[in-house]
Order: sequence, then C-alpha cells, then structure tokens
Amino acid sequence: MRKPSLLVVLALAAPLFAAQPSPAPARPSKSVRGTLQSVDARLGGVIMKSDDGKRMAWKFSPPVIAEVAKVAIGAPTIVIYRQTSPNQKRVTAIAFPGTAEKPTYVNLTGERVVLRTTQSAADGTCTARATGTVSESSIPAGGRAEVLEGCWCCGASGGSCEPGTRSGNGIAYLEACFE
Repeated sequence: MRKPSLLVVLALAAPLFAAQPSPAPARPSKSVRGTLQSVDARLGGVIMKSDDGKRMAWKFSPPVIAEVAKVAIGAPTIVIYRQTSPNQKRVTAIAFPGTAEKPTYVNLTGERVVLRTTQSAADGTCTARATGTVSESSIPAGGRAEVLEGCWCCGASGGSCEPGTRSGNGIAYLEACFE
C-alpha cells in the first residue's frame, strides 16, 4: 500500500486549518478583595476571606510567600489574576493596600519584566485598551518600581501588555506577568 504524500495530507488538512478561529484577545485581569487569613509556607499557599465572605486559597512561589508571611493576619488583601480557562486562574500579583504611600510593585517573578502604566479613565476605571500616554519601566528580578498613574500591567521583558488593572497605594508582589 502506498503512503500519501505530504502534499496530499496538507491539501486535505487545509480546510481544517482555515476554519480555526483567530487567536483570542488577551484575557482581562480580575481581582479579589478581602483579608489575609493565613500563610502556609510549606505548601506555598495563602488563604484569604473575600469581601463577600468566601474563603479562598491561592498558590504562590516561595519568594512571594516569604514576603506575604511578613504581613499581619487580617490585613486588607487583593489577589490579581487572569482567568485562563473556566476552571483555572493564573495569579499576577498579591497586593496589600495602604502599606506604601505610592503604588509599589516588587518583581518576584524570577526574571526581568516590563511594567506599563497609564492614567485611568475619568470615572477611575481601567480598560484593556487604555487611551493616553503609556509609560514603561523595566524591573529586574527582585527589583521594585513606584508608579503615579492609575492603571498598570506587567509583561515579559521585551513584550507588551495593556494597562487594564487599577493601581492603588500599597505594595504588590508580582508572581507572574503576561502578554
């Protein structure tokens, strides 16, 4: 029996490739606000109670856990994440409002990242397609940056992202940055 040539296989598969949807736009970041309940350094976990009363568990890298362990139990907490599938969330950062006079971002991702910021809309919201001037700061692994603008995002060094997350006075520990 003769094997089909690669050209025939590709010709037959072409309609399948053409029918594929275009890449989805970047998923917006989401946030959960609440209070810090506990930190389990051995398991790399943080437990928080959301403002609507739900108990939530989040997994973080050892460098982030080491910083969160220094925060007082009961402190206001925000977990910023990206919904990657209906049942999976990828954490961008954990933040503690009011712990710094300016929005301060500490890069604990293990690699250099870019922090992009812009002004929020007149109503204080951030959209994935912010208008206005976008500022960029490169933050080395372990470094920190302060920002004055109302919206931010972080991406891999040399990459880009759309500033769609609202900033606020306090410290945010970056776990992972996305395009």
